[in-house]
Amino acid sequence: MDRDSVFRALADQNRRAILDRLATRNGLSLVELTGVLDISRQAATKHLRILEKAGLVVVVRRGRQTLHYLNPVPIHTEAMRWLSRFDNTPLKSLAAIREARRDDR
Repeated sequence: MDRDSVFRALADQNRRAILDRLATRNGLSLVELTGVLDISRQAATKHLRILEKAGLVVVVRRGRQTLHYLNPVPIHTEAMRWLSRFDNTPLKSLAAIREARRDDR
């Protein structure tokens, strides 16, 4: 899994909808996902492959049944990596200066 694949996977609204659905109810089959999202099985399969390659979806096969599970770790990792850049004292100081300037007006 690389960073770019996570961002590419999240860039599509259908893939975000799949992740949202899995966040609400994990362990869904392809049929259950396509019924709710109003996309074809072929499109859902394509999107699920991209999500799986990015590490955002884990596929579990039980006999003939294939279930899809959300893996939030890559999203959390990238969010923390980005947010940590902005969570420091200099930025807090700049925000305080900005607020003080607004109050002076």
